[in-house]
Amino acid sequence: MSRIHPSAVIDAAAQIGVDVAIGPFCVVGPDVVLADRVELKSHVVVSGNTTIGADTVIFPFSVIGEIPQDLKFEGEDSRLEIGARNRIRESVTMNAGTKGGGGVTRVGDDGLFMAGCHIAHDAQIGDRVIVVNSAAVAGHCVLEDDVIIGGLSGIHQWVRIGRGAIVGAVTMVTNDVIPYGLVQAPRGELHGLNLVGLKRQGVPRSDITALRAAFQMLAQGEGTFQDRVQRLGDETASDYVRELVDFVLGDTDRSFLVPGR
Repeated sequence: MSRIHPSAVIDAAAQIGVDVAIGPFCVVGPDVVLADRVELKSHVVVSGNTTIGADTVIFPFSVIGEIPQDLKFEGEDSRLEIGARNRIRESVTMNAGTKGGGGVTRVGDDGLFMAGCHIAHDAQIGDRVIVVNSAAVAGHCVLEDDVIIGGLSGIHQWVRIGRGAIVGAVTMVTNDVIPYGLVQAPRGELHGLNLVGLKRQGVPRSDITALRAAFQMLAQGEGTFQDRVQRLGDETASDYVRELVDFVLGDTDRSFLVPGR
């Protein structure tokens, strides 16, 4: 049985799973789906066409599924899909999608979204992503699996951040970030690789060595950045380096943060 505080306002059309806990003064709209064992602590608003996966916990004063902060939004049908086992801390905001961005904002599984952070319309967030306090992810961004965004940082709209990359605190990221990249400075610069994250994930030493050599080639090799990436693709035997190459050669509306020479 679900546990719903008498002060909570739950629309009769909302779909509530097994053993859901909804605390005091929460508001749940008619098009909301809460999977099994979801917990809304208190003063949480879940609205719009929003699905929240099993075992996700949302802390007080978060607003989940409201309309986008986009002046082009005209009330079109859009939605927010949140995966399982996420921890969404105090005062987090996550918005539904827009027609111009495919109509859906997606958040994967096992993420940690710390107090006051924002996930904007049409963002695509992978698994095990951490967004630290008061960071903002703008519309249409892609954060692949295992990305960490430092506190008070901003990710510009349409930016892609590759798997395993880390962005330091108080950083503005305006261009795509390669997988496993380390970005820091007030105007984000690519300073190296997320070596700590790679080791924590158990990436083999041989692949870490290959990534370090690849980064060195990107920083100091001959030709343009794209030329260096093409050569890496022709020469590498590492799946991790191949992932980096495929990311850079993929479709994007942004340029890249490139290693300093």
